[in-house]
Amino acid sequence: MREIVHLQVGQCGNQIGSKFWEVISEEHGLNATGMYEGDSSLQLERVNVYFNEAHGGKYVPRALLVDLEPGTMDSVRGSRIGALFRPDNFIHGNSGAGNNWAKGHYTEGAELVEQVMDRVRHESESCDCLQGFQLVHSLGGGTGSGMGTLLINKIREEYPDRIVNSFSVVPSPKVSDTVVEPYNATLSIHQLLENTDETFCIDNEALYDICFRTLKLTTPTYGDLNHLVCMTMSGVTTSLRFPGQLNADLRKLAVNMVPFPRLHFFMSSFAPLTARGSQQYQALTVPELTQQMFDARNMMTACDPRRGRYLTVAGIFRGRMSTKEVDEQMLAMQQKNSNYFVDWIPHNCKVAVCDIPPRGLKMASTFIGNNTAIQEIFRRVGEQFTLMFRRKAFLHWYTGEGMDEMEFTEAESNLNDLVSEYQQYQDATSDLDLGAEDEEEEGPPSPVTTKSQSRLEVQLETVNETSKGTEG
Repeated sequence: MREIVHLQVGQCGNQIGSKFWEVISEEHGLNATGMYEGDSSLQLERVNVYFNEAHGGKYVPRALLVDLEPGTMDSVRGSRIGALFRPDNFIHGNSGAGNNWAKGHYTEGAELVEQVMDRVRHESESCDCLQGFQLVHSLGGGTGSGMGTLLINKIREEYPDRIVNSFSVVPSPKVSDTVVEPYNATLSIHQLLENTDETFCIDNEALYDICFRTLKLTTPTYGDLNHLVCMTMSGVTTSLRFPGQLNADLRKLAVNMVPFPRLHFFMSSFAPLTARGSQQYQALTVPELTQQMFDARNMMTACDPRRGRYLTVAGIFRGRMSTKEVDEQMLAMQQKNSNYFVDWIPHNCKVAVCDIPPRGLKMASTFIGNNTAIQEIFRRVGEQFTLMFRRKAFLHWYTGEGMDEMEFTEAESNLNDLVSEYQQYQDATSDLDLGAEDEEEEGPPSPVTTKSQSRLEVQLETVNETSKGTEG
């Protein structure tokens, strides 16, 4: 069985993470203490992707809960599913990171990291065939960003051949929780670029918009936002957790979604999203799902996919449906919007189908897109970073923990490189033009350039002749 080890780091990570375990246990028919109460044998067939079976038929999440202060842990312990988790897997410091990336990465976090890695080893060794790690964290605070990236580095060192997958809450334009967000986010992205295989970017502002516009919730709580994220997380791993016709494991997803190693930041969406009262007024069909999941308003990342182009797309459909129809709809979507897909990756949509829908729905779909428009987020964070870094604002908090200014400069230039890479592939056209560009740089001119040159010469000659004529 292909197991996944789940880590949730920091306050945001733990809140989303515990919501995720609520959703997952419900799908596998487990109650709040991990005992099976389900109604279908399929629920237990692959339950060990996320759960270990313990004494007396109890299922225990393969999850590590990490924070630098005890508060969040206590609230998880006291929550409805507090008894689900293994007590040894709660690992916390006592001082907190105070929204400071340097504390999470170099001082406080570094003191705790060995303890966490010890539990990671313990969980990994009890796996039959470890598939990879998933980390839930935010990039704006101190623990999730600083210690989260430190953990990813350590895991990368010890398990270089396993998939590392992160669900990262990125700072959004209108919702800012901390002033030093741009610093923390830039330093984190610098690490995520090198050390994760797939990063799903989630954005509070986009989640608010979905709750407000689509779900018609007037005062969305963090609980509502987290539930949206969990639906996506559960969708991404559906085909690992249930036997389906088309399997998509984390590695297949990475191979099909990441055309260039640095460009592994995805936007995701979920369908169907309808307001509570209006569910009975629409039918759930494959065309309806496909339409919704490509809709810019359903994206959980605050950037408009219509301003960029899709490098790759994955659609994960859940429920009993015709796979032929799924394929037809996905193809139709690509043909209708062909200018929003890059033309130099043919058939850039991956599809996975699984028989078992989420709780309370007939069918659902999860969308993952690798779109060049995501550069908007990085560009915005980079601009905010530059504004503060130019004046060296708040820098003493970071250098006081032993960081060097060079590290900031490096992270900034790495972020800017990422933005320009996205831009380069957004503007790139199909092979002929690329061939022309490459050959202009080195060696003899290609036939394409010579043709266009001769065309130019002809035009110039005619212009010259006409001008001579007018002079005469």
